[in-house]
Amino acid sequence: MTTTVRSAYVEGADVAVALVTGDAVADAWATPSVLAGMSVGELAAHLARSVLQVEWYLDGPLTPDAPLVSATGYYGDLAGTTEPASELNTGVRERSAQTAAQGSAGLADAVTEAAGRLRERLPREPADRRLTVGHRGYTLLLDEYLRTRCVELAVHTEDLALSVGSDVRAPAPTTALAVDVLVGAARHRHGDREVLHALSRRERDTTDALRVL
Repeated sequence: MTTTVRSAYVEGADVAVALVTGDAVADAWATPSVLAGMSVGELAAHLARSVLQVEWYLDGPLTPDAPLVSATGYYGDLAGTTEPASELNTGVRERSAQTAAQGSAGLADAVTEAAGRLRERLPREPADRRLTVGHRGYTLLLDEYLRTRCVELAVHTEDLALSVGSDVRAPAPTTALAVDVLVGAARHRHGDREVLHALSRRERDTTDALRVL
């Protein structure tokens, strides 16, 4: 699993970095993106953070003896995902704006360099490597965190591409992992019966069970 997850993550990161650092994003930096309340630059920064944060948290403090959270729990426990003014979404916009403040050229340099270092580093990290996600306070195994980043890469590569008129999408292995995590998060949040209804009997899907983000 370690090799599969890390390979899918690196493939997705490479595609995302190429998009973030491209001329289309730089030219549209200050224009609105397809996500309400975020400019193209802020969305590019949000996508780039799925590369930058991996390195930040690998090098950051680890919460000792914290219980491990899975990728499905990481998303399954989210609250306020569909509310623009929620603490969750407000925090996403604020962090994205902070990262975008360095401008398109600064972000391009930072994410390119980080991706290069991670490409060399990830194969050397042990299977039991842990990290703590600062703004959530969660501790995850590295591979579980990379599974969450595959979700972000798959979802926001498409968002950013649509924002600049590009047909770029995340690679199939990255997208497959993202779908696996999100279906697991739906099961975590709503239970198997509700997810079964959402997949097979939509007229009985009273909770919109497959909507995780």
